[in-house]
Amino acid sequence: MTTTSDYDQIDRWVDAHFDEEVQFLQQLIRVPTDTPPGNNAPHAERTAELLKDFGFEAEKYPVPEAEVKAYGMTSITNLIVRRQYATSATDKSKTIALNAHGDVVPPGEGWTKDPYGGEIVDGKIYGRASAVSKCDFATFTFAVRALEALGSPLKGAVELHFTYDEEFGGEMGPGWLLRHGLTKPDLMIAAGFSYEVVTAHNGCLQMEVTVHGKMAHAAIPHTGVDALQGAVHILNALYAQNTLYRQVTSNIEGIEHPYLNVGRIEGGTNTNVVPGKVVFKLDRRMVPEENPAEVEASIRQVIADAAAACQGISVDIKRLLLAKSMKPMAGNQPLVAAIQKHGQALFDQKIPAMGTPLYTDVRLYAEAGIPGVIYGAGPRSVLESHAKRADERLELEDLRRATKVIARSLRDLLA
Repeated sequence: MTTTSDYDQIDRWVDAHFDEEVQFLQQLIRVPTDTPPGNNAPHAERTAELLKDFGFEAEKYPVPEAEVKAYGMTSITNLIVRRQYATSATDKSKTIALNAHGDVVPPGEGWTKDPYGGEIVDGKIYGRASAVSKCDFATFTFAVRALEALGSPLKGAVELHFTYDEEFGGEMGPGWLLRHGLTKPDLMIAAGFSYEVVTAHNGCLQMEVTVHGKMAHAAIPHTGVDALQGAVHILNALYAQNTLYRQVTSNIEGIEHPYLNVGRIEGGTNTNVVPGKVVFKLDRRMVPEENPAEVEASIRQVIADAAAACQGISVDIKRLLLAKSMKPMAGNQPLVAAIQKHGQALFDQKIPAMGTPLYTDVRLYAEAGIPGVIYGAGPRSVLESHAKRADERLELEDLRRATKVIARSLRDLLA
């Protein structure tokens, strides 16, 4: 059988089974995995049931309850499906892992569709995780099925890694599997979008800052210390720093400069009480060229200096997350070349290799010495997908074509 006819056969198989693939994704969307609270083991159980219908046996790896609770989540069961092909004593073929995460941020407000409905309207499927990244549970599963349906000799292996901790940083998802020696692939592809192959991404530092003052009756405010005024002073200092970050630029296409966001703030006890405590949480995105330890030290110093200028104010600073950035990694070129080749053929446009301002689980594989890229089903941008916003959606044609791209790429790498 020629290479071209292999590709044609893959494409025909995906087309013939596409309704089944969409139904699989709908089933995944309909089991909520809001994180927090992060009660994600039920979704893993449902996924394993659905995979079994395809003849795929999912190994279940529950993270011990004490570890999960200490981490701030409720339950995690990570899944590995291993598909081993022909090998020999002299075989140097590769094991390729395909990773997607099932945990999602809560849906929030403003939806016009059921966030857990998997509703299809005008060629789009709607629901939380339809684009990030339960869609790639479907992409990767059906790509492997299409590959195996060829009946052609294959070498090496494929592993499906379905994990449940990306929103909290991945340490109890891929990080946990890697630390416990449950997997060590040679290459990996993680869930992503269809119009670019991502080879680098930002890092992320998240911190919780507690500003302490002294409560007092609003009728005699001079007897207290207003923690909110102190917090405002600190926030102004952080926002001024955020403006300066624009002067720090990355050399990686697709990544511009660092930035800081304060995403949550709470405090005070009542309208007629001087607030004695205010808590806010910040998110600092780091470009790959930055040193995470230096970034954290700088943020802590900015906060400390601003607090010191407010009489009676003290602060506690707690690191919530430190996700390192991923730089382009030697050894990922076979993945990049295969995805670009088939992406261009199927999407009729060039698929650039570039960076993204997001942070992902892929960095954990990179830190373990496993070259990887990010590619899967999705639009040209996070904004188009409505990821982490109301009415998250995915073009079904992107799902169809991305499945073909991954299946064809696996065929090149494993045939």
